[in-house]
Amino acid sequence: MASAISANKAELLAIAKSVASEKMIDESIVIEAMEEAIQKSARNRYGAENDIRAKLDPVTGDLTLWRVVEVVEEVEDYFKQVDLKAAQKLQDGASVGDFIVDPLPPVDLGRIDAQSAKQVIFQKVRDAERERQFEEFKDRAGEVITGVIKSVEFGHVIVNLGRAEGVIRRDQQIPREAARTNERVRALITKVERNNRGPQIFLSRGAPDFMRKLFAQEVPEIYDGIIEIKAAARDPGSRAKIGVISHDSSIDPVGACVGMKGSRVQAVVQELQGEKIDIIPWSDDIATFVVNALQPATVARVVLDEEEGRIEVVVPDDQLSLAIGRRGQNVRLASQLTGHQIDIMTEEEASEKRSKEFAERSKMFEEELDVDETLSQLLVAEGFAMLEEVAYVDNSELAAIEGFDEELGAELQSRAVEALERQEETHRVARRELGVEDDLATMPHLSEAMLVVLGKAGIKTLDDLADLATDELIAKKREAPRRRNNTDGPPMRRPQREQDKGGVLGEYGLSEEQGNEIIMAARAHWFEDEEPAAPAQEPDNQEAADADSTQ
Repeated sequence: MASAISANKAELLAIAKSVASEKMIDESIVIEAMEEAIQKSARNRYGAENDIRAKLDPVTGDLTLWRVVEVVEEVEDYFKQVDLKAAQKLQDGASVGDFIVDPLPPVDLGRIDAQSAKQVIFQKVRDAERERQFEEFKDRAGEVITGVIKSVEFGHVIVNLGRAEGVIRRDQQIPREAARTNERVRALITKVERNNRGPQIFLSRGAPDFMRKLFAQEVPEIYDGIIEIKAAARDPGSRAKIGVISHDSSIDPVGACVGMKGSRVQAVVQELQGEKIDIIPWSDDIATFVVNALQPATVARVVLDEEEGRIEVVVPDDQLSLAIGRRGQNVRLASQLTGHQIDIMTEEEASEKRSKEFAERSKMFEEELDVDETLSQLLVAEGFAMLEEVAYVDNSELAAIEGFDEELGAELQSRAVEALERQEETHRVARRELGVEDDLATMPHLSEAMLVVLGKAGIKTLDDLADLATDELIAKKREAPRRRNNTDGPPMRRPQREQDKGGVLGEYGLSEEQGNEIIMAARAHWFEDEEPAAPAQEPDNQEAADADSTQ
């Protein structure tokens, strides 16, 4: 019997060590799971109402089983309480209120109890293994890891990472790349999430950061921080662009990334299944960077429109298709790389656009300022585009135009102010027809044209305006910007479906500070009733006032 018990002890410890080693978790966790399983089996045997504890010695394998009972004067719960007389038999000096130990004989686990204990141990070990996997990978997002393809399920690639599994979802794979079971694969860890079934490790081979990490592995200067990849854009499996800069003037960043006879870049290209990579020198000057990003196309001219957040690039007619690229790939990658919307046009198209804008602005000045065509064209040629610019510019700038003098400049400014007042009155009438209250016209930074836009959006009272968040009022639209509207009259309002994606007044370029001022001014009337009431008059004063009124 003693030998059998000894064998059981040795077997328990051997099982604990084997499971801990196999699952790469702490042996104490396995022993704790065994204790919990034995406690559960003992409760099934002695009664679930008992508070039964088990302790397995990790050195000798000795198993101790007991129940905890409370010493009371009068027993109400025979499973968890014991009277003082019985308690003193179990433990000398026991007193009322103490919790004492009542030793129990070891249980002989039946088939059902053994199966139940086995399930408890397996569950505890699985939980510990999942927690260990999460702790190991939770801080490794952004790291390139190598694994073995385990299977492909519904287009998603399951990768065995050794101690865990990751998944490369279909949209994070390189198109047309064949995933074969048992093949080794490199991927970027993008995200690690805790899940009931274990950590979810998301991998990617299509992310621009994966390409960045591959270059860092192939180019020592990038790894050491001498060369920096400032921007990257990819069309996975087809083409990519990276913008690089060197922090050491003696090292050419493009040449270092290409390597001797292209050895370094070719190593990355092979890993990315033949993806063509354009390595571009990065520049602080956005116009220069855009010209570089559109390589191999030749750029004739770059026009920055900071207000609209886009860039117009003019190219020779024979370079248009090269600049745009197959299915717009080249210009799309250049836009991603620079972070700006890029519009490509030929010199002929640019000339037509300039001519159209020139004619529109000339006609506007001719009509609004009541001047002849020559005078209006002179204003446009000097860079004037809006009535506000003529009305509020220093008169010396107008007088400096060839053929102008101060008297003519003053007259033009006077007419421009009158034209703006006429437009304001037109907008005021339109605003009132929409039912927009006059109170809104007292808000700071809001013009009558803006109030018309608010009215068309259903914002007609102070409460309507006060209910808006600042972003809902002034946030700029995120769609690709359209061409500017004519300057005669208010800007055209975009369709409501686009308005919903930006602030109602997003086209006016109001700052966040101005937006906050407008909203707070609209909310001011909410707090007017919260002012403390005037203190009551003193009795003596009141009596004097009554006496005066009687006289």
